[in-house]
Amino acid sequence: MKDGDRMTRDDRTGRKSYRKALRIAQIGLVELQQHVIETEQKVLVIVEGRDAAGKDGAIKRIVEHLSPRETRVVALGKPSDRDRKSWYFQRYVAQLPVAGEMVLFNRSWYNRAGVEWVLGFCSNEEYEQFMRTVPLFEQLLVHCGMVLVKYYLDISKPEQARRLAARRESVLHQWKNSSLDALGPKHWKAYSKARTEMFARSHTTSAPWTIVRAGDKRAARLNLIRDLLSRFDLGARGRGRAPADPDVVFPFHAAYLKNRMIAP
Repeated sequence: MKDGDRMTRDDRTGRKSYRKALRIAQIGLVELQQHVIETEQKVLVIVEGRDAAGKDGAIKRIVEHLSPRETRVVALGKPSDRDRKSWYFQRYVAQLPVAGEMVLFNRSWYNRAGVEWVLGFCSNEEYEQFMRTVPLFEQLLVHCGMVLVKYYLDISKPEQARRLAARRESVLHQWKNSSLDALGPKHWKAYSKARTEMFARSHTTSAPWTIVRAGDKRAARLNLIRDLLSRFDLGARGRGRAPADPDVVFPFHAAYLKNRMIAP
């Protein structure tokens, strides 16, 4: 047997195991949705991360088998002139979940702490106002009964460059390409600084950040779903479910910036 044949078979075995585990996790998501509907919970999942971190793919696997009536994915575009004149959170408030509904934000109000700040799309005053008020805003949401979960998908600089290059060459992913893609690697350090500041000022007891190491897309998707399921008491429905790998998904801590558990 040639080495190439062995690697191909190993990869097929890995894919088969992943698909089996993903199916079990997605069945858990269907059961979670039934629980959310029955208990009339309002669930908001924020998925953040650098360009090409795998946000689209993770969200796709979460909602793949869920009811579209009780599930929404929100990915807002550029703010309009009217949006720019309104309270910053205003257009996001209109997208918040109602009772029995799960909403996933593919990027969120944290655009202001990342791309808007790094690329100069907001003023210093607007940035500071956001950073001062976002913990209060999220605390209010949680106080009013919303289940708020914040994930940050983390990848390395070489992995981002590889994925962006593959995206440019793919005829099926042209819709993902934008003029801002090329700026991500160029402003890597600035984005890292902005991300660190975002964690420092918005990682709170009521709305903590959870890190997902997303260099391995399959592991990231599977363990994010497992972590999400673990946050709900599903009774008999949730028994026997595999826990998330703590080396892939873990609560943010400043020490992880120093020991490189989070990409520098």
